[in-house]
Amino acid sequence: MNNNACLLKCTDIYVRFGGVMALSGVNFQAAKGSISALIGPNGAGKTTLLNVITGMIPHSDGSIEFNSRDLSKVATHIRSQEGMVRTFQNLEVFSHMSVLENVMTGAHNRYKYSVLDSIFKTPRYFARERECRQAALEKLKFVGLENEWNLPALDLPYGKQRLLELARAICGQPELILLDEPAAGLNPRETRTLGEVISAVRQDLGITVVLVEHDMELVMSISDEITVLNFGQVIATGTPGDIQNNPEVIKAYLGSED
Repeated sequence: MNNNACLLKCTDIYVRFGGVMALSGVNFQAAKGSISALIGPNGAGKTTLLNVITGMIPHSDGSIEFNSRDLSKVATHIRSQEGMVRTFQNLEVFSHMSVLENVMTGAHNRYKYSVLDSIFKTPRYFARERECRQAALEKLKFVGLENEWNLPALDLPYGKQRLLELARAICGQPELILLDEPAAGLNPRETRTLGEVISAVRQDLGITVVLVEHDMELVMSISDEITVLNFGQVIATGTPGDIQNNPEVIKAYLGSED
């Protein structure tokens, strides 16, 4: 794994909502095999940047490169097929599907069959479904939910639903996963468990992680590099130690509720 190779590169990103400049000349990058965090006060533009990276909102200027390919004008589903997935601030699980079925939905980009295969239940359909099921079971074991595979997702405690969401995201073996406030609503014990799983996603699966998070203890404990946004602009980039002692970062957070 080459940690010096750039997997994601955002250059001079500008986003305007009406008269509000949400992002102004933002530069951000993530090295292969790294955990890179985006932090900043509420309204700093963190989620907006994730939305630009994944193609959910357009940007007026700048470029998004992924694996050295310019994806600036590429549709969201194509970016997913290229190996880029994300989670959201609000928990998104299929409540009345089983835990296993939820995770299997994350793997169908990888284990493909045609509409006719599905209709006529061909041997290829059953083979791909078996492969998908096995991959989902492996990822449930990876996040520690192997014993809950048959439960309705709604029956899981909130903290385990967060882990379920992560298992689904990694089931398709993406190269990059973007996590938008994954620790939101978790207690300290659940947050520590989440941090261990995110570190294992990078270490054991080789998946690059970009993390937007307000829990500074989590960010500082697992991140290789941190970029700080404030009012839509980058005010600092560096290691956790650099960021903790940066006067501009301290000033940005002074009096905030984050």
